[in-house]
Amino acid sequence: MPELPEVETVRRGLIPAMEGQVIAQADVNRPNLRWPFPAGMAQRLSGARVVRLGRRSKYLLADLSTGETLIVHLGMSGRMQVSGLTIGDFHYDHPAPAKHDHVVLHMEGGARVTFNDARRFGAMDMIATENVASHWLLDKLGPEPLGNDFHADHLITTFKGRRTPVKSALLDQRIVAGLGNIYVCEVLSRARISPKRLAGQLSKPRIASLVPIIRDVLEEAIEAGGSSLRDHRQTDGELGYFQHNFRVYDRENHPCPTPDCPGTIARITQAGRSSFYCPRCQR
Repeated sequence: MPELPEVETVRRGLIPAMEGQVIAQADVNRPNLRWPFPAGMAQRLSGARVVRLGRRSKYLLADLSTGETLIVHLGMSGRMQVSGLTIGDFHYDHPAPAKHDHVVLHMEGGARVTFNDARRFGAMDMIATENVASHWLLDKLGPEPLGNDFHADHLITTFKGRRTPVKSALLDQRIVAGLGNIYVCEVLSRARISPKRLAGQLSKPRIASLVPIIRDVLEEAIEAGGSSLRDHRQTDGELGYFQHNFRVYDRENHPCPTPDCPGTIARITQAGRSSFYCPRCQR
């Protein structure tokens, strides 16, 4: 499932086609994805101007001139593809309609934004912009890891007394929003912390050290266009490239990349998910 860097990459790719532009016509080609679309979604989108295109955790937020916000979740295989737009020296022609093009936004300037989702685990909803923070998908989310509300004191406070593995704590969206399995593995590798270590047993300096590492990993992944392991594509159809920089994720039995460490990357299962780490240098 796309994590924060993949969703942020998609958001940035959509801005030239959507932000400040009018949705001339919205085509909704099925009644639902993961759950039903909101009533009259095509009519509510058609004619609206996209005032701002934002992101909260793993959700895209399109604030509209009508006072509503479109919330988009990509799910496992959802893609937002832009066509009919010239960026720099490149023009992206409209592709032929595809089987899983479930929502198509025809922008007033000629661009087209297509939501394609083969597995249909994605979702869209609409809510009054003033009530976005209280939407059930967003109301319990913790601070954004790249924002000012995410800092050492916050992490130290939320980890205090917590008898869950640090891996699980960092995946808890109520503690920090947008982190997923890939990037938590990479963060803990750089911090030299075992994913099995209990969050409440970490010292304050070790907890504090996670904050800049989390930011560095996410910013590097965004710069690389995210990680493409199976389904993620940027809005122009290109793959992300951060998977080429993985230290531990999906690298079981490879040598540990930490200088002077003779260890080998191992894989364990935690809460039904694979954790990759070096048992020698991650303690």
